[in-house]
Amino acid sequence: MHHPIAEPFEGGTEAHTAMLANALVERGHEVTLFAKEGSVTKAITHQLVPKDFEFIRTATPWVRVQQAGFLAEAVHHSIGVIQASNFDAVINSSLSALPFSFMPSLPMMTILHTPPTLSDVNAVISDPDWIPSHRHEYVTVSTTNAEAWRAFLPRVEVVRNGIHIDQWTPGIEATPGLAVWAARITPEKGLHLAIDAVRAAGLDFEFAGPRSHADYFQSEIVPRLGPRVRYRGHLAHRDLRSFFASGAVFVASPLWAEPFGLTVVEALASGTPVAALPNGAMRELIGPLAGAVATQTSVVALADAIRAALECDSGEVRRSAMRFSFETMIGRYEEILARVAATPMSRSGRWCAPIHKANVGTKPVGTARQSGVDAAQEGAR
Repeated sequence: MHHPIAEPFEGGTEAHTAMLANALVERGHEVTLFAKEGSVTKAITHQLVPKDFEFIRTATPWVRVQQAGFLAEAVHHSIGVIQASNFDAVINSSLSALPFSFMPSLPMMTILHTPPTLSDVNAVISDPDWIPSHRHEYVTVSTTNAEAWRAFLPRVEVVRNGIHIDQWTPGIEATPGLAVWAARITPEKGLHLAIDAVRAAGLDFEFAGPRSHADYFQSEIVPRLGPRVRYRGHLAHRDLRSFFASGAVFVASPLWAEPFGLTVVEALASGTPVAALPNGAMRELIGPLAGAVATQTSVVALADAIRAALECDSGEVRRSAMRFSFETMIGRYEEILARVAATPMSRSGRWCAPIHKANVGTKPVGTARQSGVDAAQEGAR
């Protein structure tokens, strides 16, 4: 609800939501997306938040409370609409705690896009009185993130993010001596450290992404700009393809437990080796022939990883991305959705979707309905 599900995407969650909604529609499902106004996908869109709404993190505490209340009301509204409808399943991609508490009788697959650092969600699922619904499934995008969430949830499956590999075929030659970086420009993405490491390695640097934290950009990034450090703006996916391919190395510098890293995989598919800090799922994504992971979180260690990654063969790098297939990812999601939709209602019995036609709901949600096809059968194909 903070950002429209539209290009240029604010981050990986928005890109993932769009790709999933579009793919389910293309496979014959009927999808309704509950999201911010301005969202653009192939799904039917139920607008929850005005396009001009912006959560001001630097506002006074009372204003922040009001903003949070507005967003909570939007979530309650979407839950009410979904409960009154006939969706076969809900895909929950939100960061709200409310679906965990207010949708226990609805079949739902929650995709955990972040580490377990969401205070509201953690408060709910850590409560001794909270009982996980047997109609809910929990999925996340890496083994690293799954292990963290399993301390709170009874079961967490891993479905790694996938991309359309053929869309990232290098169309241009890499520029010797150029490092590239793309992500949301926020403190936890570590752009300041990446700039310092690239300088230490003696390379030029270009970076792209939304300026999601204005104070950080002004205080830490602007002073580091210069002839060899250039900001390319917030690029659409079609522009990222040539941007990634132009780099001799892609730098990933997460200072938090990065759950996945779509841009890392997209860079690999472009044939661009990746040098990364050793945080979150980076070691799961970057094999020894695809780049280098720093030994520790420091400028010196990342500079060493950059130099090592430059030695990788672009063909081997691109081949390493083949395990992140979009078709494999969507197939796994369909299997889980079919299982969720077929789960009978609890003994308390409030609502149960008919399984003779498949309806899948996602939040930034959507609902997918596959007319005339049994959900369990179709999802297993």
